[in-house]
Amino acid sequence: MMASSGMALALPVAALAAEGGFIEDSTATLTARNYYFSRDYSDIVGSPAAQNKSRAEEWAQGFILNFKSGYTPGTVGFGVDAIGLLGLKLDSGKGRVGTGLLPVQEDGESADEYSRLGAALKVKLSKTELKVGELQPNLPVLTFSDIRLLPPSYQGASLVSQEISGLTLQGGHLRSTSLRDEAGDDKIRALIPTGSVYRRTTVSDGFNYAGADYAFNQNRTSVGAWYAQLEDIYNQRFFSLKHSQPLGAWTLGANLGYFDSAEDGNELAGEIDNQAFYSLLSAKRGAHTLYVGYQAMFGENGLPRVFANVTPLGNEVPTFEFAAPDERSWQARYDYDFSSLGIPGLTTTVRYITGDNVDAANAGGRFEGKDWERDLDIAYVVQSGPLKNVSVRLRNVTARSNYRTDIDENRLIISYTLALF
Repeated sequence: MMASSGMALALPVAALAAEGGFIEDSTATLTARNYYFSRDYSDIVGSPAAQNKSRAEEWAQGFILNFKSGYTPGTVGFGVDAIGLLGLKLDSGKGRVGTGLLPVQEDGESADEYSRLGAALKVKLSKTELKVGELQPNLPVLTFSDIRLLPPSYQGASLVSQEISGLTLQGGHLRSTSLRDEAGDDKIRALIPTGSVYRRTTVSDGFNYAGADYAFNQNRTSVGAWYAQLEDIYNQRFFSLKHSQPLGAWTLGANLGYFDSAEDGNELAGEIDNQAFYSLLSAKRGAHTLYVGYQAMFGENGLPRVFANVTPLGNEVPTFEFAAPDERSWQARYDYDFSSLGIPGLTTTVRYITGDNVDAANAGGRFEGKDWERDLDIAYVVQSGPLKNVSVRLRNVTARSNYRTDIDENRLIISYTLALF
């Protein structure tokens, strides 16, 4: 049994409750999420081999309580955001841990439960907002990665300003994190692909970021420029372009991005050299959406990122991210919305990604690494009746590689969000 919690910030809520919009504009939701995760390592290579484990399989129930207050009246408004998390083990085993759903204890068993409570003070002046405390940022350089039972969070400060129409400026400093399968705070770790190895043990004292996104052309076009620093490990620049263009019955889309990363400060993870380009083009007509993507890595390393976080890379998918050193990858994807056939709420996604040119290595020397992944997602949201808004998602993945572990994966996620007020 494991139970712990961290309170990032406590506020005199009773004093604020008497103020105008603090209570009137408050919202609270409770999300119940049931998550089954099964991953078979059919050809042991790389990190799972170190655990002598051919399978990871767990089933858990999570609850996510989100509270967001309004602001006190006046030129400067004050408020508070709070989050409560609870994860409960339904099924696991000593030889099947490591799915990211539940914490793993020193005895090798998963915890029966884990919980966390955190809060952030927010201060608003005009269209500029400062938050200090428990944060869940969603940035190109630190994408919100709610991909398991409970979402991760960070502790620090963030500033968002939208004083100029179409322009969003952001900056912040994060000093620690609570990972998706942890209850306490920990230092922020790096994940750096190098050859066939993913370095993930190096920790940093902080993550700093600053960026700007500008939307124009009736919000059909946006550009972005960002800088991030995982102190003494890596620094990173990111540039993006997104565009959506109606063309008769079609809507065409483009999503382009470029990362440039290097070592930082004391170089705790050694020298880092990566440039990453991705493109994802789309064409939508009615219920059909087609995607084609191309992604390329340059330099001595793959794309560095904060550990356990996804990125906005066009070819990053549930199991492989196709971001190894020198990798080139292509994606084909098809989405279909069954509402056109009279089944609203039912959607499917199928995609295939193939990569090669990886600068891989093993005991026999360096060689060209290759990999591919096929994903099938089927999702349904109940439209009416007592189960209205219950969401069911089934994901099936097949991933193969000649330099990392082959994976067969299944996920079943059932969730429901209740608006409390």
